Amino acid sequence: MRVTVVGSGYVGTTLAACLADAGHDVTAVDIDPDVVAAINDGHAAIHEPGLDDLLSEHAGDRLRATTEYESVPDADVTFLAIGTPSNEDGSIDLGALTAAAEMTGEALAGEGNGSGATPDDRHLVVVKSTITPPGVGAVREALHAGAGDAADRVELATNPEFLREGTAVDDFRHPDKIVFGTESEWATERLETLYEPLVAATDADVPVIRTDPETAVMIKYANNAFLASKISLSNDLGNICKRFGIDAYEVMDAVGLDDRIGAKFLRSGVGWGGSCFPKDVDAIRAAAREAGYEPALLDAAVAVNDGQPERMLELLDAHADVAGGRVAVLGLAFKPGTDDVRNSRAIPIIEGLQDRSADVVGYDPVAAENTRERFPDIEYADSAAAALDGASAALVVTDWDEFAALDDAFDAMADPVVIDGRRVIERRAGLTYEGLTW
Repeated sequence: MRVTVVGSGYVGTTLAACLADAGHDVTAVDIDPDVVAAINDGHAAIHEPGLDDLLSEHAGDRLRATTEYESVPDADVTFLAIGTPSNEDGSIDLGALTAAAEMTGEALAGEGNGSGATPDDRHLVVVKSTITPPGVGAVREALHAGAGDAADRVELATNPEFLREGTAVDDFRHPDKIVFGTESEWATERLETLYEPLVAATDADVPVIRTDPETAVMIKYANNAFLASKISLSNDLGNICKRFGIDAYEVMDAVGLDDRIGAKFLRSGVGWGGSCFPKDVDAIRAAAREAGYEPALLDAAVAVNDGQPERMLELLDAHADVAGGRVAVLGLAFKPGTDDVRNSRAIPIIEGLQDRSADVVGYDPVAAENTRERFPDIEYADSAAAALDGASAALVVTDWDEFAALDDAFDAMADPVVIDGRRVIERRAGLTYEGLTW
């Protein structure tokens, strides 16, 4: 099939590359010429394992990128994968997405590319962006406004993504579920045809949920809100375990054996961050309040999460006065496998250390440059060992695998105090070690 993907961020680039890999002819559209040039050169503007391999394989063949919307009228499906950033009140900003929807409509009406062409057949526009149920109507309105007289031949659908940064390519290829939010059998069949190569390539039967557009996007919010709350509950229980001198990991390993609960997302620690959980939980809380409902449990989940970095710093205070001392922060990305520092737990940790007048040195395998934009004045080390050299304390914030093999590097610390927020470091003689919830 011929597919246009408008927006080339984390979701859009992964979607475009994976659809091309599945055999479709894909055009990626983005307003940033540097992003377009990178894709056409076979490189991603983001760090995502496996993505560069797909881009280098398919760029110039089944995948191309442009700043124009000229591919839209000839596409079988057009995806909108535009960011929906948070407003101050937690609600999502639909400005960029509705603008892209309107330009897509204009292209379908023959206005956006100057061709004067008007599509003869129905066209399916699919929202891949994360939007609340009320947002569906706003995007549909913008799309139809741009399409003008052609609006009756343009249908809007939703197809939420469930990709995790760091494993996005594998998640796309082996989904837990696929959700189609459509208003007609025609739109459902078109999406089924698009995804048929993907479903056929998986080893297991992939559940496909067929519902309306608003319900489909609510599934995405419910999914992330539940996972975020599960982590916060694990952290709350972990904080209690810490007070009792109990290892929360031993407790939650046993809890995870209950098939009503499951073992995933029970690892307690310094909390969740990134682009999805904080933004999506805030958005659905804001939407609920707009509808007249106070989401008490989600509010509590956020409160627990926001408190974890300070708990980690309090453990540090119990062992060291870091004023004027060198303190290593190991891990700057919000999770391993990505260079994304949005809502990383390292941010409040670094801010707390600066409030304590510490000399902060940060290390991350891939996220140092992105962190430098937020904290240009702290030191950045080229390795974890270099960050630890001469440090009076170290805080482990991201669970990169390499941190588990740092035994000898701790010997170079001036005062070997380690506060572990991810259960990465093994206790050993000569090391003052505190686990956040164990």
